[in-house]
Amino acid sequence: MRVALVYERLREEESQILRAMERLGVEGALLHLPSNHYRLEARASEADVALIRTMSHTNSVASSEILSNRGLKCVNSPEVIRVCGDKLLTSLKLISSGIPTPKTAVAFSPEGVLRAAKEIGFPVVVKPVNGSWGRLVSLARDEEELRSIIEHREAIGSPYYRIHYIQEYIEKPDRDIRAYGTDKEFITAIYRISNHWITNTARGARVEPVRATEDLRDLVLRTCEALGGGFLGIDIVEDRERGLMVLEANAVTEFKNAARATGVDIAGELVRYAVSGCS
Repeated sequence: MRVALVYERLREEESQILRAMERLGVEGALLHLPSNHYRLEARASEADVALIRTMSHTNSVASSEILSNRGLKCVNSPEVIRVCGDKLLTSLKLISSGIPTPKTAVAFSPEGVLRAAKEIGFPVVVKPVNGSWGRLVSLARDEEELRSIIEHREAIGSPYYRIHYIQEYIEKPDRDIRAYGTDKEFITAIYRISNHWITNTARGARVEPVRATEDLRDLVLRTCEALGGGFLGIDIVEDRERGLMVLEANAVTEFKNAARATGVDIAGELVRYAVSGCS
């Protein structure tokens, strides 16, 4: 079994994955995406499995497409990466599968945003359909704040920022949950705790392990299945009345803080999942 680690920069997660492959006796190879080119008519490959660990969502989709076309099992697949990298596609998949998620709307004009926000009810969260680490995610507590946010987004050159994703603001505790799992099993979960309403470790949130309930385990499995399988990091909030609700999922998920907090060998679980069914 040969596993190619596809990367742009070796972060702590990628180093953990390499050590896990060595411990598990898995033959690994480094594939530095910027240093290579790919003939599209080629079919032969030096690996059986590709672990897609590129930081760019666009590069993750493209490399997964190329390597899947060469016959490699990619973790994650192009379709899973594409869906998880687009909040609109993610929401559509979750809703169609009956996964609990906040009320959400998409609008293509400032007027549409205002109508959607009034229908959902202030405060609302406005997000780009693409992006991670909480970048360009804004809270609008009233119409005036919302107008200011939308004016700024409309001035940005990219057409992606004129697709306005509006979501109900959940009155959650000072934390959210990042859970890790696959379509086969729940792996682990952490609380991300912060005084700020955006509870992201990239923005300073502290981490504590979660004692997983059956409801959480079941929700993670159902969410992974709804989004097409794969190895995912899933963001979940706790609504006081409705319980656990899924916000989004990450198909090239970071896990170093979760591994430290929980003691779970997430890198090893990722490698085991990648080679499962391929021997």
